[in-house]
Amino acid sequence: MSIDQTMMFEVADDKKTLMHENLTDVYEALSEKGYKPVNQIVGYILSEDPTYITTHNNARAVIRRIDRDELLQDMVRVYLGI
Repeated sequence: MSIDQTMMFEVADDKKTLMHENLTDVYEALSEKGYKPVNQIVGYILSEDPTYITTHNNARAVIRRIDRDELLQDMVRVYLGI
């Protein structure tokens, strides 16, 4: 590479990565307690009622860190493949 060429640098989208990690942690906590995680998370997203999420492994506090609007936007993008 010559000195005239522009280097490309990409930074991982930390916010999306953190949202994914948090949602995965909540999913795992719900699974460990015997709940159907997808149903419980959908209930929380639709109602914003934290009682859909267990307190096991601090999952209830973790899910509240996730912006529901951003999560829904990402879910629609993934579903549509865009």
